[in-house]
Amino acid sequence: MTSIVIGLFIIGYLAIIFEHYFNVNKSATALITAVLCWTAIMVTSSEKEVIIHELSDHLTSVSEIVFFLLGAMTIVEIIDSHDGFHLITDKIRTEKKSILIWRISLVTFFLSAVLDNLTTTIVMATIVNKLIEEKKTKWLMLGLIVISANAGGAWSPIGDVTTTMLWIGNQVSPLNIIQQTFLSSLICMIIPTIIVSYMIKGTIKLRTDSLSNTNFNKSHFERNLFFFIGVGGLLFVPVFKTITHLPPYMGMLLSLGILWTLTEIIHSRKGENEKGLLSVSHALRKIDTPSILFFFGILMAIGSLAAINVLPELAHHLTNTLGSLENVAIGIGFLSAVFDNVPLVAALQGMYSLDVYPTDHYFWELLAYCAGTGGSCLIIGSAAGVAVMGMAKIDFFWYLKKISWVAVIGYLSGALFFIAQHAIIF
Repeated sequence: MTSIVIGLFIIGYLAIIFEHYFNVNKSATALITAVLCWTAIMVTSSEKEVIIHELSDHLTSVSEIVFFLLGAMTIVEIIDSHDGFHLITDKIRTEKKSILIWRISLVTFFLSAVLDNLTTTIVMATIVNKLIEEKKTKWLMLGLIVISANAGGAWSPIGDVTTTMLWIGNQVSPLNIIQQTFLSSLICMIIPTIIVSYMIKGTIKLRTDSLSNTNFNKSHFERNLFFFIGVGGLLFVPVFKTITHLPPYMGMLLSLGILWTLTEIIHSRKGENEKGLLSVSHALRKIDTPSILFFFGILMAIGSLAAINVLPELAHHLTNTLGSLENVAIGIGFLSAVFDNVPLVAALQGMYSLDVYPTDHYFWELLAYCAGTGGSCLIIGSAAGVAVMGMAKIDFFWYLKKISWVAVIGYLSGALFFIAQHAIIF
């Protein structure tokens, strides 16, 4: 059974990578791969109730991310439909190439620590799409956004799901993880930003056409209102989680519901044509549903590997082969570029006892950095990359050729700095 599931996953993975050669949408491939992998598990297993329970558990965890993504994308689309992002694009916009690149990178880095890397990527990708005209430059900037968002999320207890997992599991504490990993994450962002600034030749051609999404003029009040309430709703999500201990998607759906109600009240007296274009129903039709289905499919397919204990065994094998804690953590980072970092980190949480490696141990801090930033090495190695791949239709091999080596340099530079920092201090 194990070899069959692994074989199906590899075939599906390759089909996703070679999407443009097969002319089959990666969302369809991901869904087929997920279903076939779970079918193979079910057909070859004698404990079918156990498999159903496993499937339900993975469906729950993946659905939480999907509904979170759905809510975030809809909120971003509502802000965008009201031209709310003018506030940011006006501040970021500049004819000077280096300044523009650094502004986008820094905003992404710090915003992802407050929100999370996925939501930040969606917001910044939307802004870059409205700001930069030339495709090649836009794709380079989106690749940098993926790197910056993952780096920014790694040092915050609410910025990346794996750091949050380690926080909830008492492997790290909020203040300590920030103190220990901030500089490494910053280096992981700074070096790729320097490289990308040299890769973009000449000046960056900015869009000169109207950035408005409709033919209707929005008042200054409406633009500001929906921007601040929309962004405030996104910022409210981690606060809601901390107060209620409910999953983040609940806070995201609450924010969406409030914004939805506000749009109904604000636009109640407008004409049907204008009201329709500014409604949440229209925003829901505009969001990239295939990207959400791709996200669902690829995570469910990876979940099938976790269900047959491939990922825990892989983590055990990695530990036995690499030996040192540093090599294990860095290896997990590279593996997270191919597999989902969540089950990999979960496997290590089960393998290493808090009795041996207590809260805020050096290993957990390095693991938080590596698992959070290593996924940038491939475009489908992180939620941020998957979101950008769907939103901008970036080709897997283009990212591999243009961005992956940049991400690897940034990732290893940050990891080596972390190790050196620990050796000097301790």
